[in-house]
Amino acid sequence: MASISLKSMLTTTAYKFNQFPSHFSLFSPKSLSFSPSSPFLSLKSSPSFVRSFAMGDATTVDVTMDAVQRKLMFDDECILVDESDNVVGHDSKYNCHLMETINAGKALHRAFSVFLFNSKYELLLQQRSATKVTFPLVWTNTCCSHPLYRESEMIQEEVLGVRNAAQRKLLDELGIEAEDVPVDQFTPLGRMLYKAPSDGKWGEHELDYLLFIVKDVAVNPNPEEVADVKYVNREELKEICRKADAGEDGIKLSPWFRLVVDNFMYKWWDHVENGTLKDAVDMKTIHKLS
Repeated sequence: MASISLKSMLTTTAYKFNQFPSHFSLFSPKSLSFSPSSPFLSLKSSPSFVRSFAMGDATTVDVTMDAVQRKLMFDDECILVDESDNVVGHDSKYNCHLMETINAGKALHRAFSVFLFNSKYELLLQQRSATKVTFPLVWTNTCCSHPLYRESEMIQEEVLGVRNAAQRKLLDELGIEAEDVPVDQFTPLGRMLYKAPSDGKWGEHELDYLLFIVKDVAVNPNPEEVADVKYVNREELKEICRKADAGEDGIKLSPWFRLVVDNFMYKWWDHVENGTLKDAVDMKTIHKLS
């Protein structure tokens, strides 16, 4: 028998009723029990159903997950691609980030990473919020997310779909208004393919578009997404990397950001300062990094 706290069960039940009402036949009166002396509801179901409910799948919800992140995990549909970036389907953000799906070779999806510099050529970093499902509280580039399986974010020409998604998420995560980051001012520099576990359950397997932009913007971080932000120059970024390597100050970096730093960052930073970003563009190559 498995037990789930009453508060979590009721929260999850309300969510599931709105999202998946047809599945409430699973909760027959005989499958639930409640003891006045214990704040737990008990599921008297088969081990496979209890495990499915606890872990989550297309029709169940992980009760340990922050409500905002849970909604994003189930509402957002990522674009599945092959290693040549051809669209092969779509799946929920939840399924795309399960290590079980990743290890089965069914989770490779499009992503993007934005690197926003101010007019002093300092790079804006964010620390991911504590409620993030993958890589909570790690420092990373300005904004990292996914174009979704919708018409406006699947436009291939001029990488417009990915640019549209980047503009959307800069507003969602950092409060940067769309008019401050016009889609035509993003410069897509390249693509990389990587795989990285976050913990035993979650991970990333992404074909990541790397977008640079130089703009002075007003930043108003969304605390559901972002714990902290800071602008850094080259030397400050190098010191952050040193501390991450040494395990100092609890600093951790996202794996995709570290791959960019180690392989491209400083030579591309030269182009940022020299106003020659277009000379660095290589959208034909997909860099397979690990």
